[in-house]
Amino acid sequence: MKGQAREFQVFVKPAGPACNLGCSYCYYLGNNTLYEQSTRFLMADDLLEIYIRQQIEATTGDTVTFSWHGGEPLLAGTAFYRKAIGFQRKHNKDGKKVINGIQTNGTLIDSEWCDFLAEENFTVGISLDGPEWLHDLFRSAKDGGATFSRVMHGYDQLVMSGIDPEILCVVNSENVKYPAEVYGFFRQLGAPFITFIPLVERQPENPGGVSSRSVPAEAFGTFMCEVFDEWVSADIGRVKVQIFEEALRTAFNQEHTLCIFKPVCGGVPVVEHNGDFYTCDHFVSRKHLLGNIREKSLADLLDSEKQKAFGEEKINTLPQYCIKCSVRPMCNGECPKNRFINTPDGEPGLNYLCEGYKLFFTHCTPFAGSVAEVWRQQHEGRISF
Repeated sequence: MKGQAREFQVFVKPAGPACNLGCSYCYYLGNNTLYEQSTRFLMADDLLEIYIRQQIEATTGDTVTFSWHGGEPLLAGTAFYRKAIGFQRKHNKDGKKVINGIQTNGTLIDSEWCDFLAEENFTVGISLDGPEWLHDLFRSAKDGGATFSRVMHGYDQLVMSGIDPEILCVVNSENVKYPAEVYGFFRQLGAPFITFIPLVERQPENPGGVSSRSVPAEAFGTFMCEVFDEWVSADIGRVKVQIFEEALRTAFNQEHTLCIFKPVCGGVPVVEHNGDFYTCDHFVSRKHLLGNIREKSLADLLDSEKQKAFGEEKINTLPQYCIKCSVRPMCNGECPKNRFINTPDGEPGLNYLCEGYKLFFTHCTPFAGSVAEVWRQQHEGRISF
């Protein structure tokens, strides 16, 4: 790989699948069965240093990005992350820019966490599924209790500390019915960054092949269309919505930054608390365990034939129905984990969310084209403002 750019974003799980909540749709809690001998999910200090050194060494660009995930990564404690910062400074011999991002459910945020995260310039993502009556439907404590007030307490503390959290909203079978209420709530919070994540829980034994919590495909498309229209009318330049930015990139002939929309995937692997390397956050299983960073470097695992084959399988198995689709550049078949239904002519491998994505991307294409044309004319000197 010498001389070539290596694009990747590792989701590192310092506390493994451990979490203080019991959200009903969490796909990661079940991964604790992979480590039945573990009495405590926490990355050892020496492994933490190995990982940080290897992450810096594997990065070919000028910016090193650390993405701390879970489970609930705050369970590792502030002392753990202070050690991580120390190791980053120790091994960043070339003076690269270092970015730390952490994803949390928000319930453990207190003044100590806020001080640390603000001091070290962490970007913070916080999970929030809308106003209280929608959020608490599926995001619950282990005893089934509500979590909204605790999440909002954490969110408010972050904002008061000068941190603008990114909201990650899981769009499910219930909140999908209320796009105006969900987006209006986030707007009321003044959230500058929003990511909408469609919930798809595959359950082949059920009618339709998914759980009752899963978002219906067409409903997801309608939800995104309504949010998009509201965003266009009032929030362009003020609020960044990830899927809108990805859609607009195609109009400017730019590559996608989000793995699910790239033609080839494999750039977002997982490093578990014990150093195990898995191909993807949604494929943490024995089948997709490629090695351990104690025994093989992160760079070698990223460049391995198995990781490359995993990524290329996405484009190699794309149905003809998708290849001929007018909005393929915006979608590229989305995430392989959701490609389990048949095309109208019976070909396997169509994405469960196809109907919704096609609806939304078709809806936003005229706007994306108009924006790109204005941009081109500005840069050609044909118009001015």
